[in-house]
Amino acid sequence: MYENEKDVGSTILNHLSSKDNSSGLKREDIHYTTKLSNNSSYDVARKSIKQSVERCGLGYIDLFLLHSPYGGKTARLESWKAVEDAIADGEVKIGGVSNYGIKHLQELMASKPRVLPAVNQIEVHPFNTRTEITSYCQEHDIVVEAYAPLVRAWRMKHPVIASLSNKYSCTPAQLLVRWSLQHGYVPLPKSVTKSRIVENGEVSGFEIDADGMNQMDGLDEYLVTDWDPVDAD
Repeated sequence: MYENEKDVGSTILNHLSSKDNSSGLKREDIHYTTKLSNNSSYDVARKSIKQSVERCGLGYIDLFLLHSPYGGKTARLESWKAVEDAIADGEVKIGGVSNYGIKHLQELMASKPRVLPAVNQIEVHPFNTRTEITSYCQEHDIVVEAYAPLVRAWRMKHPVIASLSNKYSCTPAQLLVRWSLQHGYVPLPKSVTKSRIVENGEVSGFEIDADGMNQMDGLDEYLVTDWDPVDAD
């Protein structure tokens, strides 16, 4: 998908076998995710999954996602069948989707799949809450993975974010991560700076109160920072 499966896999394996692995992590302690770039036929999707397993070198994929609903109904359902068979064959542990709107999830469930999607990875943050989609997912036990939870730093200086960050003595990024967690989402904050990666995970020392959550929920402006396939045909 991102042409980095081999690099990521080899980096994981090198760390697991190195002296830097002081905590004794094993392969099963790592949660590795990759995606199908485009929905198409069953055979193409099945081949792509096998290639992903081979490229990463990890033996199996923990979470495999259909990257988007693009391609049409037949391609979506055929690609999902490929994910189901990969799970049955032990190549994939968990199957999920990404950027799926409610109609795409309903379509998949109506097809009576052998395996239901465990995850829907979508852009979610206070400035694009996607309440209808997230509520539907939670009602059907689908985990919401929130990508771009930091709004790509476009709203770090917003008055509400600044005020609440000051109130809780945290960074704007930590506040945004905490908001996702309190909604029951799995936020995926992105950074290339080690100190910020560590900092973004240090959010257990405070809890946003009901008033603060309401203020943040009220910031919704349907801000899309990347792409928005949730209404695709």
